[in-house]
Amino acid sequence: MKVWIKYLIGIALGFAAFFILPLGENVLSTLSEFAVHFGRYALFPLVFFGTALAVFRLRTNRTLLKTSIWTFAMIFLFTFVLTSIGIVSALLIKLPRIPITGERMIEQQPIDIKSLVLQLVPFSAFDSLREGIYILPIFVFAAFFGAGCSSEKEGVRVVVAFVESAARIMHNIAAFFAEWISVGLIAVTCWWLLCARGGLSSPVFSKMFLLLLVDFLIFAGVLCPLIIRLVCKDPRPFHVLYASVAPVLAAFFSADSNFSLLVNMRHGRESLGIRDEVNSFSFPLCSAFSRGGASLVVSVCFVSIVRSYVDLGIRAEDVFWLFTTAAAVSFSLCALPQGGASVALTIICTMYGRGFADGFLLLRPALPFLCSFAAIFDATSAIYATYIVAVKTKAIDHNAIKKYI
Repeated sequence: MKVWIKYLIGIALGFAAFFILPLGENVLSTLSEFAVHFGRYALFPLVFFGTALAVFRLRTNRTLLKTSIWTFAMIFLFTFVLTSIGIVSALLIKLPRIPITGERMIEQQPIDIKSLVLQLVPFSAFDSLREGIYILPIFVFAAFFGAGCSSEKEGVRVVVAFVESAARIMHNIAAFFAEWISVGLIAVTCWWLLCARGGLSSPVFSKMFLLLLVDFLIFAGVLCPLIIRLVCKDPRPFHVLYASVAPVLAAFFSADSNFSLLVNMRHGRESLGIRDEVNSFSFPLCSAFSRGGASLVVSVCFVSIVRSYVDLGIRAEDVFWLFTTAAAVSFSLCALPQGGASVALTIICTMYGRGFADGFLLLRPALPFLCSFAAIFDATSAIYATYIVAVKTKAIDHNAIKKYI
């Protein structure tokens, strides 16, 4: 049975359990958190050994620079595209005004850029292995490890053989966890429904949900295949969309980029045929930095907030400020696999000021599905970006669609 079908069954059972079983909030929260932890469990060892082997091969083949350039080019491209979609759709489609509340902002800790940079090089490289959610420190350590192996001509064959074996083992373990995520999605879906039902039941937020859904369909079903067609000259651009179904399902209900990364990496390797040197290198970077989904969601939300406070149109300079700021803030969300869109919206409202610092509170009931949409945009852009990198660096062995997992 295909993985995406298993995920759909798990989600359907989650919907049924939510309406049939008398599960308490604490029980659902615990089960959902356990399922998300289960989905992340094998990710970091996979990233460490996979990245170390990828950098070793890329340096040996002298394609590290080319692969890095294409990866970051795709990260910037998809961030630009997603931010543009968010702003254009929010300006063209006038959503209902959100009722103004008298709720005041609670003191919130801002993103500490200095801390994020310092965590990339902790006091000991082994400290990066203990990191629970921030994927970049372990990626950096693994990259140095792989580069060190490639710089030695003699005496590293045993180490390289060990890393290759460990990477294969971790791929097998990750495949096991990716299969059983379908069971965890039952609890994750129940918890998502409990958190999101308040926003979905509101006519104001339900229309925002529909707008974001249309944005996603346009992005994933029209723009991304068009980019594949133009950049890769691929006559079958929709096969990437098919491979992204399972990662998108996992991303939407978990709203967690680390949770969906495990599924993305498996589908990139086994369905699309992306070779390990790109699959284990580009996917973690895209998961960390390609957060245009948060930028898109924040753009839609901020325009709605401004229109809820004032009847005046949004000035051109405000649109330019929103585009540049939302895109820039999205790059700082690398340490937040969950809730990045919520934090980004808080930052944008605070930076804009002019009486809008508390504006993000208007959207609090809608935050569960807003973060979900941000996650599926990010998961989709990651798989499309990595596929393009693999094609442009000739690191792919195309599979027939019937062989997709």
